[in-house]
Amino acid sequence: MTQPQLENFTKYFALVIGILFVLAGVGGFLPIITQPAPADALPLHLNTSHGRLLGLFPVNIAHNIFHFTVGVLGLLAYKQYDSAKTFAKGLAVTLGILTILGFFPNLNTLFGWLPIYGHAIWLHGLEAIIAVYLGFFADKQMKSANI
Repeated sequence: MTQPQLENFTKYFALVIGILFVLAGVGGFLPIITQPAPADALPLHLNTSHGRLLGLFPVNIAHNIFHFTVGVLGLLAYKQYDSAKTFAKGLAVTLGILTILGFFPNLNTLFGWLPIYGHAIWLHGLEAIIAVYLGFFADKQMKSANI
């Protein structure tokens, strides 16, 4: 991959994440897309809009707002490579932390405020891995290869 291709890929990553996260944020409020939380769901202090996005991913109002905000930031970052790279770095750190917290009881709901367990763990982890590469390593790899 050449430097211009890398820059385009990073920008389009911000765009795609932006679109998907805005859709997830809005979708979390729509009963046709989000099913009610099952009886065995982990309890939350913040139960507003608590459910499963697409029947898989645990969400609530805080998670929906988080998704929507990240999505808007991705859409704003899309236009410039430097902002897309910075967005990828922020996404890598944020989703990386949420992924790790998702493995620990009591932390996997951020003390009852944000559900980050179940399928959210692998999805946020995958997004974080791609963001780590694009935000922290891809540019350096290109420069060291003199591409």
